Amino acid sequence: MRLVASDIDGTILGHDGRISARTVRAFHACRDAGVEVVFVTGRPPRWLHPLQEQLGHTGTVICSNGAVVWDLEADRLVSARALELDAVLEVRRIIRRLRPAALFAAETLTGFHLEPGFMGTGSSGVLAEVTAAPLHETLRAGDAVVKFLAIVREGTADDFLAEVAPAVAHLAAATHSAPNLALLELSLPGVNKAVTLAEYAASLGVQAQDVVAFGDMPNDIEMLRWAGQGYAMASGHPEAILAAGQQAPHFDDDGVAQVLEAKLAALDVPLR
Repeated sequence: MRLVASDIDGTILGHDGRISARTVRAFHACRDAGVEVVFVTGRPPRWLHPLQEQLGHTGTVICSNGAVVWDLEADRLVSARALELDAVLEVRRIIRRLRPAALFAAETLTGFHLEPGFMGTGSSGVLAEVTAAPLHETLRAGDAVVKFLAIVREGTADDFLAEVAPAVAHLAAATHSAPNLALLELSLPGVNKAVTLAEYAASLGVQAQDVVAFGDMPNDIEMLRWAGQGYAMASGHPEAILAAGQQAPHFDDDGVAQVLEAKLAALDVPLR
């Protein structure tokens, strides 16, 4: 074990926005043992504060499902892979033909754009403060769209993905990670967590066989397959569990911490 790569939401971070003390100790012990730690998330860079505030993480974070690499300590962009505006608007047209009720939003390197109704009624939080407007009015040709979002209010995310993914595959890669919403996340074809993690590991001279990865949702599948030791959370999506070589205990049981503790004990590394 030379590199630990972990998803955030549903893997180490709960709905209450907290990372357990046990999980924090396990990650600190990894660092103390000289094991590199990188977080690989669907979140954009502006939503990484739990890593800083609760874990004291100041290293690299792979964001937006692999589309963005962010230096948390310097608070700066390292690299990005973005969709062109024409592709975004064409993907929108295709999805609307399939699902006329679909609504859309776009994550760029400089902000968030959303259509009226995307957030639903009674929305609160930071996105509720974003002024909703048609994307063709707010997006510009120079905007780097690192994640395009599509939501419908009926059906499941799995069904929505099965319908949309093949129709837009020539323009965008589709996945999902919200457990209770039919919300799709689309990025540049060929971009996913595994691709960017593999590049990051290579930059450190680390091979896949020495990577331990944790995840819980379909947007983690490629990463869990790539890592030499991929662990899906027992509380995760069935397809993530099927894809992973191994299973970590349930999130509620500090599954990531349990796995890391066992691996550190095998290395005779004490937990503090």
